[in-house]
Amino acid sequence: MNNEFLTVRPRAVAVAAACALVSNTMWAQSASMTAGAASQTVVVTGNPLGNEDLTAPASTLSGDKLTLRRGGSLGETLDGLPGVSATYFGPNANRPVIRGQDGDRIRVLSNAGASLDASSLSFDHAVPIDPLVVERIEVLRGPAALLYGGSAVGGVVNAIDNRIPSDAIQGVKGAVEGRLGGAANERGVSGLVETGGDGFALHADAFWRKTDDLRVPEFDRPLDDGTTERRDRVSDSAGEAKGGAVGGSAVWQHGHLGASVDTYRNNYGAVAEEGIVIHMKRDKFALAGEVRDLGTFITTVRGQLGYTDYQHQEVEATGEIGTTFKNKGTDFRLEAIHAKQAFGGGELEGVWGLQGESSKFEALGEEGFVPTTQSRQLALFAVEQWAVSRSTRLSAGLRYENAQVDSDGDPADAVEPKFGPARERSFSPLNASLGLVHQWSPQWQLSANGSFTERAPVSYELYANGVHAATGTFERGDVDLAKERGRHLDLGLQWKRGEDRAKISAFYSRFSNYIVLQATGEPDVVDGDESFPVYAFRGVPAQLYGLELEGQVRLLDAASKLDLDGHADWVRGTDRATGEPLPRLAPVRMTVGLNWQMGDWSARAEVQHAEKQTRVPDDDTATPSWTIVNLAASYRIRLGERDGLLFAKVNNLTNELAYNASTIATVRPLSPLPGRALMAGLRVSF
Repeated sequence: MNNEFLTVRPRAVAVAAACALVSNTMWAQSASMTAGAASQTVVVTGNPLGNEDLTAPASTLSGDKLTLRRGGSLGETLDGLPGVSATYFGPNANRPVIRGQDGDRIRVLSNAGASLDASSLSFDHAVPIDPLVVERIEVLRGPAALLYGGSAVGGVVNAIDNRIPSDAIQGVKGAVEGRLGGAANERGVSGLVETGGDGFALHADAFWRKTDDLRVPEFDRPLDDGTTERRDRVSDSAGEAKGGAVGGSAVWQHGHLGASVDTYRNNYGAVAEEGIVIHMKRDKFALAGEVRDLGTFITTVRGQLGYTDYQHQEVEATGEIGTTFKNKGTDFRLEAIHAKQAFGGGELEGVWGLQGESSKFEALGEEGFVPTTQSRQLALFAVEQWAVSRSTRLSAGLRYENAQVDSDGDPADAVEPKFGPARERSFSPLNASLGLVHQWSPQWQLSANGSFTERAPVSYELYANGVHAATGTFERGDVDLAKERGRHLDLGLQWKRGEDRAKISAFYSRFSNYIVLQATGEPDVVDGDESFPVYAFRGVPAQLYGLELEGQVRLLDAASKLDLDGHADWVRGTDRATGEPLPRLAPVRMTVGLNWQMGDWSARAEVQHAEKQTRVPDDDTATPSWTIVNLAASYRIRLGERDGLLFAKVNNLTNELAYNASTIATVRPLSPLPGRALMAGLRVSF
């Protein structure tokens, strides 16, 4: 590690000091407060053994907290959590970024199953999961490749619903939610109903959401002729999404077996290309089941299988279809948990698993810059956990994978060949990890996790060769790319007492071969009346490191309760060969909030601040700093046996003009963050 890791700008120090002040306030609380950690919900993602504490940091959203944070996309919903930002290609195509990594380094899951789509191929491709019908979202920050493959080297986002019920349901229950307003004038409604009896459970849900062009503070939008135009809306950012699912399970005392069918439709504007509308559809069939308490060495077996049919069409203003993207495939996962065994004075338990995926991707039309490809992965993994004592737990894991990425090359009738002949590449990624959790007192806990990861290049990194209109570049893959390799270390220290808590996480990743898209310096490629700079995928030595701070203190604990919370994060990435910064990294960010609750009323006021991001590659520009104030209030109502939550929120109270540093440079000036807006809604559960 070089000295740059120890160099922190003064403003970053100020951010860290502010969060430290929150923590110091906690530690100064009266000793008369009840000791012991607050209860917590077990994170299921990346945690097959169901432990309360993980070696890697995680965030969860559910219940009222999720209701108030829901956005039009997963990225918007999660943006601002510690270590999490978003690509922000307008309000519709918005993929999560974790610790500066995005694309095929962030695994987006639906109920721990693969979301086979095209969202990692291009920033203007949305993730076909709508937060309106998600009941819980879990985010793992840091490498999770051991359980989910190389595409989880940066982290995992798992959207969880109950479309395949795992427990018996008695009677009828459900929820309905409606929301109106926001910077995009959203009109949205969702609902779910569940019923069951002895031995079975059924689920059905549906949603609909419609938005207008996003309102933003006045800004100067660049035009094709090099001039600018003053605007207060993001052009071509309106959209309409709808979908639903039905599912059911046979449920018994020691397990369940069920299936679900869901559909998703989303038509939205492509912010970077005026007049272009994207028509997306995704249909999925899933099976899942679990058998527990087998009474043998293997105590639990669980598995799931999914088939996805995805299509994405880019439709021009004339109604003509320019390009069609298709992705069809299956994924499965099988896990077996073995019984606890006496070992070295403690207990050893573990999970062994088999995971596989197979998909066919096609990009058909004038803007198809990737050939038809077939991708297959099959992996074996094992995780063993040793409870050395009541306070110390060690874990170790190993994963071996075989990945095949084949290109069909140019079709036989191609008028202008550009992909060459059919090609095949195969890889054998290996991943390993070691973890520690040590609870040295009821309040203090130390966690550490070290891992080695390998990721096979994906289809577009190997075979791309053409104009990518969404980014305004000519992209070229490298069929000879080697596996991406990295070593990672994550350290965490947390303190809890009653409602007060503090946590600091530090991470460092060093890659010997990190696959990036870089400008080649070659003459621009001319296509029709336009010219495009040439970018190529290359493997470079790189490093990423950073800090995440979180804290909360109870200021008032009486009839009214008042909490002060805050979090901050900082990430830095560098191409070690050139010293140039890695692209699209979030700047130093900080959020401080006050939460008030009395009876059925609750309210929150928060201030979000992002520093100016000046540390960018040569082909990017600095992103100005910004400070945004958000307000929210809610009231819990009772309608007979029904429980309701009436809520309202005002985002960007001062109408601050702000841009997202994680957005690609060609789109950032076209799509500022949302302006001042009021949204209200009602969720009723029965």
